[in-house]
Amino acid sequence: MRKEVFEEEDIPIAEFENLGLSKDGRINLGEHDLKALLTGGRTELLHLHNMEDDDVKIFSLDAKLSLKRNEQDGLDLMIHPVYRRAMTPAYVTDEEALKLSGGELSTLNKTIDIEGRKREVLIEFDKDTQEFVTTDTERILAPDFVNNEELTPEQKRRFKKGQEVELQDGTRFRYSATASEGMRSNRLHLIASLLIDGGLSYILYKGLKTLSNKKEDKVSEDYSRGYYHALEDMKIRQVKNRMSGQNAPSR
Repeated sequence: MRKEVFEEEDIPIAEFENLGLSKDGRINLGEHDLKALLTGGRTELLHLHNMEDDDVKIFSLDAKLSLKRNEQDGLDLMIHPVYRRAMTPAYVTDEEALKLSGGELSTLNKTIDIEGRKREVLIEFDKDTQEFVTTDTERILAPDFVNNEELTPEQKRRFKKGQEVELQDGTRFRYSATASEGMRSNRLHLIASLLIDGGLSYILYKGLKTLSNKKEDKVSEDYSRGYYHALEDMKIRQVKNRMSGQNAPSR
């Protein structure tokens, strides 16, 4: 889960128009990709065409998109094209790069210097764009519950490091910046919960990707018992919230 949450009205519409992804002030993206953008993630790989930027025109380009907060507190559209050759960051050794790109390593944790400050980062390899993706672990938010099971401090620590977390029902998951959902799992669906202002906020994840890039890695379509319990709790809370809103005094 990511700490960044953007509002749809703050999206830089003009930049999307230049990519042919906006018309009449509305973003022309699927719900899945739009959700990824608004939660600080990357879209799936998109086929862009007839892009214009000043005097430059690109007829066709495959790329992922993301949003980034700028110094003026606005949002900039980031384009992540498919690279012919991966550019290895200076803080990643050739051996580490080979293990990440080859799938031997799913994630790599390192402490590096960012703008004069020591930061612990999570490094992954995006096979779609042939790109090394670095995430400041301070920007990773660990859920309080997954499938109705409360995470321990150790499980939250592992999640923020991009390491696998396993629940009692056999569900395994980890944070991933290269997945549009921000999470990978051995199950196709799971429900994460956050404690906010004394109440629970539920996030339903659908169509999650496998834990690694290995071909033999599979994702189960089975629902765990914990998932069903979390789903039932989520539905009950939604009903209570609607009833509470209906009973609220009018002004």
